[in-house]
Amino acid sequence: MEGKVGLAQDRKPTKERVVCCIGDVHGFIHKLQKLWSNLETLIEPSDFETALIIFLGDYCDRGPDTRKVIDFLISLPSKYPKQSHVFLSGNHDFAFAAFMGLLPVPPDGSEFSETWDEYKASEEREGWYKGDGYEKMHLQGRRWAGKITVRFNAVKGT
Repeated sequence: MEGKVGLAQDRKPTKERVVCCIGDVHGFIHKLQKLWSNLETLIEPSDFETALIIFLGDYCDRGPDTRKVIDFLISLPSKYPKQSHVFLSGNHDFAFAAFMGLLPVPPDGSEFSETWDEYKASEEREGWYKGDGYEKMHLQGRRWAGKITVRFNAVKGT
């Protein structure tokens, strides 16, 4: 027992790790690069080198440079090998994957179209995508690729 108490007292406190959470890049590479530059400048270099960087998703949509954003993110582990990177998927990324047909089929074997009925009243107003392959597309993919035809939502009053 005596040895265990001594060991606890001899332990050095571990240094807290820097954790950065970044979300909603939305295809704006220049804003992401500026943010990254600011982080490198403001965080102690040894802390930045070993930081945990968590990306919260929404890499695409709205901005003009989704591909450059994805390329930037993919390059981080090789450029910063001592950092840890976590890449989560946001709702915009999910919708884009749905449009591209990259979502796995539902485990129960059902079709994605079976989920449309609950939201069918919004189809015309939201201009859901009806091009090639839409019949097997998840609702979010159809909504993401559609064109809103009516800007006023009578159901929500907005």
